[in-house]
Amino acid sequence: MRRRTRSAVGVALAGALLAGCAGSRTGSGTGELKVSTTTAIIADLVRQVGGDRVDVTSIVPQHGDPHSYEPSPGDAATVARADLVFSNGLLLEEPGITKMVHSNAREDAPKVEISEKLEEYGGTVIKLEEDLGLDVLWLGWAVEGDLGGAGAQMRIRATDLEGPGDLHVYLTDTLGNPISYVDSTDGFDEDDSFELPAEAHTHVNWAFTEPGTYRLTVEGSGAGSGTLTFSVGGAAPEDGGTVLDDGHADVAFDAEQHKVSVRSDDPATGKRAYHATDDVTLNVPDRAKEEVPEEGAYGFLGAPGADLWVLPQAVIGKHVHGDLDPHAWEDVANAEAYVRRIEAELTAADPAGKAAYEKNAAAYLKTLGALDQEVADTLATIPKQNRKLITTHDAFGYLAKAYGMEVAGFVVPVPNQEPSAAEVEELGNTIREKNVPAVFLEPNLAARADVLRRVAEDEDVRVCTIYGDSFDDKVHDYVAMMRHNATELAKCLQGGAS
Repeated sequence: MRRRTRSAVGVALAGALLAGCAGSRTGSGTGELKVSTTTAIIADLVRQVGGDRVDVTSIVPQHGDPHSYEPSPGDAATVARADLVFSNGLLLEEPGITKMVHSNAREDAPKVEISEKLEEYGGTVIKLEEDLGLDVLWLGWAVEGDLGGAGAQMRIRATDLEGPGDLHVYLTDTLGNPISYVDSTDGFDEDDSFELPAEAHTHVNWAFTEPGTYRLTVEGSGAGSGTLTFSVGGAAPEDGGTVLDDGHADVAFDAEQHKVSVRSDDPATGKRAYHATDDVTLNVPDRAKEEVPEEGAYGFLGAPGADLWVLPQAVIGKHVHGDLDPHAWEDVANAEAYVRRIEAELTAADPAGKAAYEKNAAAYLKTLGALDQEVADTLATIPKQNRKLITTHDAFGYLAKAYGMEVAGFVVPVPNQEPSAAEVEELGNTIREKNVPAVFLEPNLAARADVLRRVAEDEDVRVCTIYGDSFDDKVHDYVAMMRHNATELAKCLQGGAS
């Protein structure tokens, strides 16, 4: 856990700074420099540094999810008027946002992905850890290599399927709506395709309507094609080769080597293995059997109650991301690095404002330094054995690393589908074995976390609120967000689970 040594006078000054500066420089909306940001969190940091010299707008609203928000024509028009565009980078933003920015921003307007150079400004970047402990394979799609330009994406499509039934590849967005990627019921056409940016992967549901062996041929623009073999519902895997039946894997398209493979993560070693598509079988066991949901939006899967064998999406929404964790601001020291980068970019775009930006940044950095200490001191009051986080998605790795916490799990089952008994049991076991006093929901995802609420009730632990990617009507600036997170964690994690 990070610590700073402060005198009593220093701590008192820190409190005054936090009380007096947080949210005080919101910008007048009439600044000379028009700035567009992708998220409300970045917009707040830009306002703190830019003050009255900047007019800041956020593409994703303060209650929105940057992983899934779909930009509107109005957003594109706002970006087109911007003198400077800030995004987080590291694939935090939904790819459509990134594509819209690069398609609509003026050619002479700098497009700054702040976290891409975070370490140059005193920040740190960590790997994204994904492990839901599923009892079946967690299979996604991935793109590797350079696609030849910012905002470029690879189109991935299915071209052929052999097997006893149909295949549906779809995801469920944050509002519970299914979005079809691949549907074999009427053959394959251009609709059975989607795009991914470079060095990204995404999670989807793979649903098969009958048990047996399937062979799916897929191709990526510029990466060639490959045929994947699935053994479904107890069908015998192919002789020889590798069988993948649990853990995390992706169908990977390499833009530079022009090949398709299946890459898998070894949880024991942390290393990544690549398998030729003709040398691996993807197992969908009988325990993966579910029923078609009753909701009408899922009618494309078949009649309600019909059997399906499903490799689940597991996390909510269009969760497109890379290997590095983009949620760097959850460590306040990284927010300081954001501010230094923002100051440098605003000064470069508006040299006449240099003195104002320096003054504002210096004052806000003092606020953040005090906030960092306050968060550390508050979380230090939690008994060590209780410093465990179970949240609605994997946004708190930086907070855990910086302040001596442990990410015990993030659990967001597929909306509008009942989780398997094994998934519910696994979550309950985690809460009991780690003696977790509380679980934490994010306000913009709380409506989709019914299972987490239910299991918490069954285990008689508290359900509390924590902020990850966005604000809401109660918390609408970064300092308030981090203070809330620290206070809520300390309050809810005191004492053992009942």
